[in-house]
Amino acid sequence: MQLGLFVVVVFLSSMDLTGSSKVVKGKRQRRISTELSQGCARGCDLCSEFNGCLRCSPKLFILLERNDIRQIGICLPSCPLGYFGLRNTDMNKCIKCKIENCESCFSRNFCTKCKEGLYLHKGRCYVTCPEGYSAANGTMECSSPAQCEMSEWGPWGPCSKKRKLCGFKKGNEDRTRRILQAPSGDVSLCPATTEVRRCTVQKNQCPEGKRKKKEEQGKQDNANGNRNRKDTKDAKSGTKKRKSKQRGAAVPTTSASPAQ
Repeated sequence: MQLGLFVVVVFLSSMDLTGSSKVVKGKRQRRISTELSQGCARGCDLCSEFNGCLRCSPKLFILLERNDIRQIGICLPSCPLGYFGLRNTDMNKCIKCKIENCESCFSRNFCTKCKEGLYLHKGRCYVTCPEGYSAANGTMECSSPAQCEMSEWGPWGPCSKKRKLCGFKKGNEDRTRRILQAPSGDVSLCPATTEVRRCTVQKNQCPEGKRKKKEEQGKQDNANGNRNRKDTKDAKSGTKKRKSKQRGAAVPTTSASPAQ
């Protein structure tokens, strides 16, 4: 009997201790949650008193700033100079550029703007442009001297030959473009602005060619007519000459012998 009572007392004591631990654990969890959520800056979803923001709202970037031995997180709509934004499904971060003398970068190893007085070339910063390159139009970006900015090609012109648009079957057609920008203003370094290619068209007679052909035909007809008239005249002249000869020919006479 005494043993049974002892077991019951031990069981009830254990139940009280379990309940008490649950209460204590619940109070601790509520205290930690309150500590993490209280006093968060605008745009921060989760923060702590020791490390600042731990998670930013969507579309914002978290920037970790060094403060002695601690890193303090702050939320920004865009990353500051010297950092680039890296978007991630979990959290958007601002990552520091790793390029020397870079003021703004596109990625960790590609600079888009150098510090004042330095030249930008292929994502790196230089005191002067590399050999074979020069700054374009007074900017601080190095480009190749042979690199020109050209307009789009215009339409192909009509097919022609020796500046004529008719009287041929095969000719040439061309198209042109303009130089929009030449490094250092030297257009001789730019590619050609005119392009020519062969073309084939249906041959048609030029109006002046038709006129000349008619004139030549008329001259030939006139020559043929003159020749025919001359031949007729010569024929008539020959007939007249033959008739004159016949009229002027001597008629033989018979003299009468004297009577004896």
